[in-house]
Amino acid sequence: MTGSDHPSRTDEPLHEQVYLTLRELIQVGTWAEGERVPTEKVLMTEFGVSRSTIRQAFSRLRAEGAVVGGRGAPPRVHRVIPGQSFETFMSFTEWANGLGRTPDQRVVGTARRSASETVARELGIAVGDPVVTNIRARYLDGDPAMLERSWFPLRVGLHLLTADLDHASIYQTLRTVRITPVRARHRIDAVAAHQLDAEWLEIDRGAPLLRSRRVSYDAQNRAIEYADDRYLPATAAFVIENSIDGRSPATHLSTSE
Repeated sequence: MTGSDHPSRTDEPLHEQVYLTLRELIQVGTWAEGERVPTEKVLMTEFGVSRSTIRQAFSRLRAEGAVVGGRGAPPRVHRVIPGQSFETFMSFTEWANGLGRTPDQRVVGTARRSASETVARELGIAVGDPVVTNIRARYLDGDPAMLERSWFPLRVGLHLLTADLDHASIYQTLRTVRITPVRARHRIDAVAAHQLDAEWLEIDRGAPLLRSRRVSYDAQNRAIEYADDRYLPATAAFVIENSIDGRSPATHLSTSE
């Protein structure tokens, strides 16, 4: 491959252009997992750039885990686990598209039900109050990635009962009726796959899953969703960024939650 084979990104610094192109080669599988990456000299020739530019690009790839090795071990391609940030509210579809992956989904079931004790507590409603439940299997590039369970207060969920959630984003659907999350509380832990998880994620019952439980709130501080998302460990990681201006107190969660 020559430098002319690479896409043009002339509005960005050289090291950013090289980084983005190399990351794309890894994401689409042109550079396969475990494959040795070309030498700096080869890449300098291909891109027509300096050694320092190549090293800057590889520094970012190593920081993301897309390339491993070096310092005595030949650098090799490493499969990148897509990260989800807690800084912004983004639907699964938007997140996947931003990674250059192809999202898909399949509704397992949507129904109006009575709130259980757990759901009522999380949504701040009474036990037995009506809620809308939705369960969807989510996919990345055709492969199972996550089983998503969500509960919505009836005032929110009514907008979803007639939506085509096999093809539409829940968050994008709610935005059309001016229901938008502005704050959320997350709890992350590991769980064993239940029978439904195993069936839709194509794994054995009892296999480990990464679980993210989330309560989302609107601008009036009303809970609009309680979610229990269960990811295959190899498909996602969570990115949390802290700042000295926005510290959150540490919270101990009991194992009974």
